[in-house]
Amino acid sequence: MSKNLSVSPEIPKEDSRPKWDSKFQYILSCIGFAVGLGNVWRFPYLCQIHGGGAFLIPYFIALLFEGIPLLHLELALGQCLRKGSISAWNSISPYLGGVGVGSWMVSVLVSLYYNTVLTWVMWYFINSFQEPLPWSMCPLNENRTGFNEECYRSTSVNYFWYRKTLNITPDVTESGTLQWWLILCLAACWAIVYLCTIRGIETTGKAIYVTAIFPYLVLTIFLIHGLTLPGATNGLAYLFTPNLNTLKNPSVWLDAATQIFFSLSLAFGGLIAFSSYNSPKNDCEKDAVTVALVNSMTSLYASIPVFSVLGFKATTGYWDCLDRNIINIINEFDLPEESIMRDNYTAWISLLNSSYPEKIAGLKLKSCDLQEFLDQSVSGTGLAFITFTQAIIFMPGSQAWAVLFFIMLFCLGLSSMFGNIEGVFTPLLELRIISKSIRKELLSGIICLISFLIALCFTLGSGSYWIDIFDSYAGTVPLLVIAFFEVIGVAYVYKIKRFIKDVKWMTGRKPNLYWQITWRFISPLLLLIVFLAFVTLRIQKPSSYAAWNPKYEGFPMKEEKVYPPWVLAICVLLAVLPCAFVPLVALFHLVKKICRSKDPSFVQPQVFSCQGASINFSHPKESIPIVSVCKKK
Repeated sequence: MSKNLSVSPEIPKEDSRPKWDSKFQYILSCIGFAVGLGNVWRFPYLCQIHGGGAFLIPYFIALLFEGIPLLHLELALGQCLRKGSISAWNSISPYLGGVGVGSWMVSVLVSLYYNTVLTWVMWYFINSFQEPLPWSMCPLNENRTGFNEECYRSTSVNYFWYRKTLNITPDVTESGTLQWWLILCLAACWAIVYLCTIRGIETTGKAIYVTAIFPYLVLTIFLIHGLTLPGATNGLAYLFTPNLNTLKNPSVWLDAATQIFFSLSLAFGGLIAFSSYNSPKNDCEKDAVTVALVNSMTSLYASIPVFSVLGFKATTGYWDCLDRNIINIINEFDLPEESIMRDNYTAWISLLNSSYPEKIAGLKLKSCDLQEFLDQSVSGTGLAFITFTQAIIFMPGSQAWAVLFFIMLFCLGLSSMFGNIEGVFTPLLELRIISKSIRKELLSGIICLISFLIALCFTLGSGSYWIDIFDSYAGTVPLLVIAFFEVIGVAYVYKIKRFIKDVKWMTGRKPNLYWQITWRFISPLLLLIVFLAFVTLRIQKPSSYAAWNPKYEGFPMKEEKVYPPWVLAICVLLAVLPCAFVPLVALFHLVKKICRSKDPSFVQPQVFSCQGASINFSHPKESIPIVSVCKKK
């Protein structure tokens, strides 16, 4: 006998929930969250090391079968349920509540270190107003009799980054001291985040017009200027010349899949939170395709000015190498000045090698090859704070270019922080543990203050090592696990047919076969393969890190060190903790159900679908009345 469960779910009132001012503001916020620092300093690097234009083949395949379907799923879920990540997954099934908690935990961990990266950007921005740029020359030693030894043995750019900015320790186990300049910049960054997120989307929605649009303006300026630099065509040719042989390497496909996944900011909960402020009647399918394509096109667009500048840097490095050799040859053979030029250097070397081989060998000339300079691949902070800053030194009006570059990076990072904070902020507002009497301004302030105090550990001398650890463990594996359970939860727990009906009601059309197949089979299978491959490679590769140690015999090369056991334990904890919430919450609800089912007065918990399908897990085949959540009767 079926139970007549007429208890209706709590239906969010449209008027009581904040709304976006416009559709453009919402799309811009999603783009700002998705488009981040990785589009500028990670995607070009992957193109560089994986066959240039050939990398775009696996990249767009991953976008089509992994990125866009998962993005559509998250946007549709948030829009339909109109709740943050934790409440949304609890609504689908209490057993999936851990998915929301896990994504919330990842957003917390990522926000802690991501804003510290903005701290570094702010520090460089402040120093960009100096004439000359402080990283353009080595300082004198204490006796003022020569250059600082550490700087002289490496480069002025490396010295400013590792010593003047990070004041880095030679080992992760040596904490060092707090750097006051980084503390002040960190406080300023969290203050800016607080002011922009003080009332949720009501304030971030205004700030996003600047933080999301301004980087495109700067990229365009860099693009125009970059194409005029000598050697720019060498960089672009290097970027887009395809090497199809690299496609035989499985790591190319793995990097393409992970780049798409992380660059779209999937599984953080921020996208679910953003879309929850939409009207239920909104074309989320079109939104997902738009955001995904803009994100990928931005990566391609950013690669052009980046590689124009890298081509310029490689060319100037190549010319400098030739000039040093030319000076040595002219002095050795007492030749007239300007007798040997860059364009006839090869001919002179061939002539002198055949006539005076012993003299030429004694000069120990450097091997100058443009291709070798172009092959010097670097990503992440190395690209932004070392390679790019070194290239800026040689640009006319270098201060202006430095200021523009670091403003752009700050805006990119800040718009991504909005999504991270929203992924933390929205679920907390909806949880019953937070009193409704607490104002948004106070809650936002508490979140930012606590985050600032915890993030102080990243301003220590060993802070950059810990940021690498957080980025490598907290911001990778947990997201793959959470996304896998998201798509499984919708396709097989919530049921794909019910979800398709919800999307049809919201968009006015039924999702086609492409969406249905990717949600049911292709996307979860791809996520599983990527997860297994990612974990396998991590296990096979020794857990080591590159330490900046001036006393290392190979300095200025970094010293490769192995993480001590206690650091490895923290690495594992960062990777496992967010994932552990998925089974733990499910187990908690299962035990709770078993204990309460012995009570004859206990009514089985109901799970309400997006459109209000109330499902009793004890009697899944019983006829249960449908209560509308999305539909307004």
